[in-house]
Amino acid sequence: MSATLADRVSSRLRDIQDFPSPGILFKDVTPVLADPAVFGDVIRDMADRRRGTVDVIVGIEARGFIFGAALAHELGIGFVPIRKAGKLPGEVRGLTYDLEYGTATIEIHQDAFVGGERVLVVDDVLATGGTAEAACRLLDEAGATVVAFETLVELAFLPGRDRLVGREIHATVVVT
Repeated sequence: MSATLADRVSSRLRDIQDFPSPGILFKDVTPVLADPAVFGDVIRDMADRRRGTVDVIVGIEARGFIFGAALAHELGIGFVPIRKAGKLPGEVRGLTYDLEYGTATIEIHQDAFVGGERVLVVDDVLATGGTAEAACRLLDEAGATVVAFETLVELAFLPGRDRLVGREIHATVVVT
């Protein structure tokens, strides 16, 4: 019997204790990226689910860029990065949001959307959901239509999904 994609991805995730701070168990996705067969299968799986339903892929800094850009290439559509404040040149649209330890600001280019584009938001891990929620709000404010949120790993024991109520969410691997 062949392993499912979720099993193959899970077997390549690496746990890093106390990163980026004490008490955190970090899910490192870089071994997935290093395996061309698994990484390719992940991108094809995401593409098969979204083909014909989205116009643009939006990737959240930083690992969302990797998955998002590869997915946009596979689908033959554009890619727009959501970056931390001060990282994009030119005119930007931003949103400041609360984190469990303070605030953060994310930005997109002011001219990234004209309105009505069907967007898929992509990131590597859905954890507490603050950045994912802010990204979706920023895109809503820019006039885009967020079709869904796609992630490689969802940490279901954290409230990320609760921050995206009413939005379609898909995770390749769900960690309980």
